[in-house]
Amino acid sequence: MTREARAFWLRSPGVGEIRSTTLPDPGPDDVLVRTLHSGISRGTETLVFRGGVPTDQYATMRAPFQEGDFPAPVKYGYLNVGVVEEGPAALLGRTVFCLYPHQSAYVVPATAVTVVPDDVPPARAVLAGTVETAVNALWDAAPLVGDRVTVVGAGMVGACVAALLARFPGVRVQLVDADPGRADLAVALGVEFASPTEAVTGRDLVVHASATSAGLQRSLDLLAPEGTVVDLSWYGDRSVNLSLGGAFHSGRLTIRSSQVGTVSPARSASRSYADRLALALDLLREPAFDALITGTSRFDDLPDVLDRLAAGTLPALCHLITYDQE
Repeated sequence: MTREARAFWLRSPGVGEIRSTTLPDPGPDDVLVRTLHSGISRGTETLVFRGGVPTDQYATMRAPFQEGDFPAPVKYGYLNVGVVEEGPAALLGRTVFCLYPHQSAYVVPATAVTVVPDDVPPARAVLAGTVETAVNALWDAAPLVGDRVTVVGAGMVGACVAALLARFPGVRVQLVDADPGRADLAVALGVEFASPTEAVTGRDLVVHASATSAGLQRSLDLLAPEGTVVDLSWYGDRSVNLSLGGAFHSGRLTIRSSQVGTVSPARSASRSYADRLALALDLLREPAFDALITGTSRFDDLPDVLDRLAAGTLPALCHLITYDQE
């Protein structure tokens, strides 16, 4: 039986479209998933939409089920939640998360999906990939009980990091962003909020997620001696300028990168990619994460939505795409 689905493609930088696609027949170890929701990872996906992936990062930036190549045409995305309609009996009818692009239905190996806990709403579950990034970052950062921690950049990744840090005993978390409207988000996550100029200094750890030179510089400026900035930002083809005079050397400050493509060395001997994603979905039982979903659109509107997100005319953290009409 021929099965058809519809998928979002970037036809050329800045131009998206919906295309029809024929699904393969599922094999004995595959699942056929009907998509309920997908989420737009704003920072990465708008960078891809603009054609801003550096040529030397084409291989590194490939999504697990990407089709096509950068800069375009390319089918890209990795926050997908759906229902298994065909596959092994243990998965039939289950809601699952998959690192799959924006597509109304798809066939993947059963090992590529992770079951969403029954008490995690499917819409919230699209955040699993971002919470997984936050988990990996905190494995890298290794905050200690009682640490003074700041998160600079209240986007999807920064907000997820702040939400997890709020659970650490004795840790006082401050979320810093240039947009005063993010103060309500901080309240929902249970952390303090400050503008960059009002941020508290003397921090043991700063997690940077603003994807700007100014944000990274401010992160360094907030550190106590021997402090560390863990940088989660993806800058694409943009240059980053820093002033490393002043306290950078005398204070023995550290900048280290963290990237979700590799399980943190601190846990790689005992945790797999599957373990990390399952943990992220388990953590999404916390209703506070709902504050990160700031808009909803139909799948048919996705080309326009990504254009507006990339242009900055549609403010959002995680923008949810719904497929109920398919």
